[in-house]
Amino acid sequence: MDAVTALPRFEIDGHAATTSELSVLAMLNYGHFTAMQVRGGRTRGLDLHLARLDAANRELYGAGLPGELVRDRIRHALGEISDAAVRVIVFGESPSVMVVVRPPIAGPDTALGLRTVSYQRPLAHVKHLGGFGQSYHRRLAEREGFDEALLTDPDGVISEGAITNLGCFDGTSVIWPDAPALDGITMLLLEKALPAQGVPSRRGPVLVADLGKFRGVFVTNSRGVAAVERVDDLRLGVDEAFMKTVTQAYESVTWDVI
Repeated sequence: MDAVTALPRFEIDGHAATTSELSVLAMLNYGHFTAMQVRGGRTRGLDLHLARLDAANRELYGAGLPGELVRDRIRHALGEISDAAVRVIVFGESPSVMVVVRPPIAGPDTALGLRTVSYQRPLAHVKHLGGFGQSYHRRLAEREGFDEALLTDPDGVISEGAITNLGCFDGTSVIWPDAPALDGITMLLLEKALPAQGVPSRRGPVLVADLGKFRGVFVTNSRGVAAVERVDDLRLGVDEAFMKTVTQAYESVTWDVI
């Protein structure tokens, strides 16, 4: 079969993906991935991305995934492209490593609205394929005029967003929900970077009912950080000074050469 050359760019195991190979992925719902923004051939938290892929591969396939192999696959797929949104997907029986290269994506520049839903992702600590449930709830939230779904348990204990992590600022420190969730790369980077800005960071239980008590609420994902201005019918204040601190902490993170 002819190689697929249209954008976005798809490579599988170091070569341009063929329609036959992509048809295999279309029939599968088992695998894992990571997503990153690349600028100038660099990305933030590369070691965390590689560790995520290796750990997930061990859990799903019973074998590690060498970081240098992943880096080589990304470099090859990027080719002459220096700025991009990159997704590394591991799938199939062997498994195979697919790299998808798309145009770079900027983070949101306005505060967001979140819609709560009682839902927990299966195997939440793994960034796995087959996220129908979270995608479904996120689309419902968007139809109702919100930007993102906020996942909780039946008692209102927050775990994560559909594609984000949630941080809450109590005036002294940032609390990340201590519940089944994916440890997002941006969240992990901020856990280390915020203390350098004078803001301690810790994990702890966060309830929807308590969100109004915080000075600031924000979300993170591979696109960056964004303030939250409402959750359901609850209007939240946006602490601009604090959000500037969060942004500065994130921007202070070193970009790693792929």
